[in-house]
Amino acid sequence: MMKRLFPRPWLTVVLLATWLLLMNDVSPGNIVLGAVLGCAIAFVVGEGLWLPPARFGRPRVLVRLVMHVLIDIVVANVEVALLVLGPTQRLRPAFIEVPLDSTHEIALTALISIVSLSPGTLCAELSDDRTRLIVHVLDLDDEAALVALIKTRYEAPLMEIFAC
Repeated sequence: MMKRLFPRPWLTVVLLATWLLLMNDVSPGNIVLGAVLGCAIAFVVGEGLWLPPARFGRPRVLVRLVMHVLIDIVVANVEVALLVLGPTQRLRPAFIEVPLDSTHEIALTALISIVSLSPGTLCAELSDDRTRLIVHVLDLDDEAALVALIKTRYEAPLMEIFAC
């Protein structure tokens, strides 16, 4: 009975705390309103929007991936700075299509985040069937090489980490 009335108690508490912080007032009325909103939102959200908990495997692969991403972000920052400060006619912006092998929700989210965090690239769209990722590139030299880089340097380790 209690689980049906309060399906996500921690979500309710977090929403209540967020409400009180946003209102900047801990009056009884705000506490009641925040609690009602927290319960209602947790009840409406239900189980349908929650992903199953992620199971991490291969911690060494995770550490290696994090190091690659950090190094790639630093290198991309320097490259983008040089491109932006140089003549704009050198830029070769393009959209590329990256075929995906992974279907794991969290692995796809992590891949999209990694690609978008790297300066000079931005994920524009994930296809409806989740088999292709459309990426905007600020300066495209070789499309096949970039696709291979994304697949081998990011997608393959993510598939190992999340056991896809």
